[in-house]
Amino acid sequence: MLKIAGKPIWWIVLMFIPLANFIVAVLVGIAIAEKFGKGAGFGLGLTFLGIIFFPILAFGDAEYTG
Repeated sequence: MLKIAGKPIWWIVLMFIPLANFIVAVLVGIAIAEKFGKGAGFGLGLTFLGIIFFPILAFGDAEYTG
């Protein structure tokens, strides 16, 4: 997911730090949404309601603009 979001791989270390992992997850979700042409609200949906928003992203008409 970090590669798709365009974030450095060392951010995975930040996922093990309390409170920092929350911020990193939100930033990665927003970055992934932007890579697929969606807005920040969709990125927040990916972060908090991933079970709903990832299938929408996968089976919708969004295209990766890497």
